[in-house]
Amino acid sequence: MKARVHVTLKNGVLDPQGKAVHHALQGLGFAGVNDVRQGKFIEFELDGSDVEKARAEVKEMCEKLLANTVIEDYSIELA
Repeated sequence: MKARVHVTLKNGVLDPQGKAVHHALQGLGFAGVNDVRQGKFIEFELDGSDVEKARAEVKEMCEKLLANTVIEDYSIELA
């Protein structure tokens, strides 16, 4: 089973990397781009076929390592 985790900063948390990307895009002539937020994408394979067990395991991974839940949100996709 494939797991995909998207980690993004929570609303209200400053995103200096997003600001830098926004500024660079404007410098390249992409004036219509607004409010850039940057995050992380993590993809990995899991053994087994029990979706609920896999979701619980990936949630635990996020809570313990993959996301800083004080300032970041995450979403999990299993396929």
